[in-house]
Amino acid sequence: MKKVEAVIRPTRLEELKQALNDLEVRGMTIYNVMGRGLQKDVKQYYRGQEVSVDLFPKVKVEIICRDYWLERIIDTILRVCSTGSIGDGKIFVYPVDEIIRISSKERGDSAL
Repeated sequence: MKKVEAVIRPTRLEELKQALNDLEVRGMTIYNVMGRGLQKDVKQYYRGQEVSVDLFPKVKVEIICRDYWLERIIDTILRVCSTGSIGDGKIFVYPVDEIIRISSKERGDSAL
């Protein structure tokens, strides 16, 4: 099993949720986060003072999947979230050793 973490633009979230739903991806966890990668700081004015903004709002999507679903999920994230511009985000993939469903105490694939 794998854990996929995608940090994406907030404007792409609804379209990504729909595309993952079409793939029948059932579970995901969503976080509102702030971050930066290759983006440079942006100068903005607040109450007449110049302010450097170097953290940008992003959304982090976490999905746990079986190994054979991994490439389909990654391909979907890339297709939906790519604009070709700096700031599109990143995808991280981690191995998952164990999953336990608390309500039924199921383990492994059956807990997924």
